[in-house]
Amino acid sequence: MSWNRPPFWKRGDVEEGSETRPLYPMMLERPELRWAFVRKIYTIVSIQLLLTIAVSSLVVFVKPISYFFVSSGVGLGLYIFLIILPFILLWPLYNYYQRHPINLLLLGLFTVSISFAVGLTCAFTSGKVILEAAFLTAVVVVSLTLYTFWAAKKGHDFSFLGPFLFGAVIILMLFGIIQLFFPMGKISNMIYGGLASLVFCGYIIFDTDNLIKRYGYDEYIWAAVALYLDIINLFLSLLNLFRAADN
Repeated sequence: MSWNRPPFWKRGDVEEGSETRPLYPMMLERPELRWAFVRKIYTIVSIQLLLTIAVSSLVVFVKPISYFFVSSGVGLGLYIFLIILPFILLWPLYNYYQRHPINLLLLGLFTVSISFAVGLTCAFTSGKVILEAAFLTAVVVVSLTLYTFWAAKKGHDFSFLGPFLFGAVIILMLFGIIQLFFPMGKISNMIYGGLASLVFCGYIIFDTDNLIKRYGYDEYIWAAVALYLDIINLFLSLLNLFRAADN
């Protein structure tokens, strides 16, 4: 009878006629192991965010740093290099994500390079807009994280979001390139910021769901990078939206 059936995380795929295969491979482990992994990821992401706040604040409040990057050819070249550097670092991170402490050193360099880009974006933005974007980012991240944990406990699955989110990011990239060469004004920036915010809200749910169910214990670097990038991109999208509205 139905009340004798095991809970959803221990049931198999009914269509395949198997009742021993788990719905998600990671769901048969001891809960304390998964919770320890989750705490580890959020500890790493918290350290990354604190480092980002520290580096960005240094760039914002020490004015000669930001002016050096935008007023000289060397500074501009270094700024472009810092934007490209995170993409370059993804390759060694992929190859050494299991090698301690090299993986943490690469992750720290990855975080610092992104932090400089965030700081330079904030350096020429009003403090009110920065606070609005930061506050809303914190509220959204906490709310979506709690919702995803609640939904996972109820048996909901968000893996179907992957292809849609990937397609949305491609559209945003093309939109950004068009904006770069053919600026379409304040309204266009607001639309871009709003759409990007929605996309990265979806990524927070998707990557949190993966953190709960799918990441292996040796993939903590990738899990931390994914969540960190989701949060930073959400903040930058909201910053772009509020800055366009403020102007």
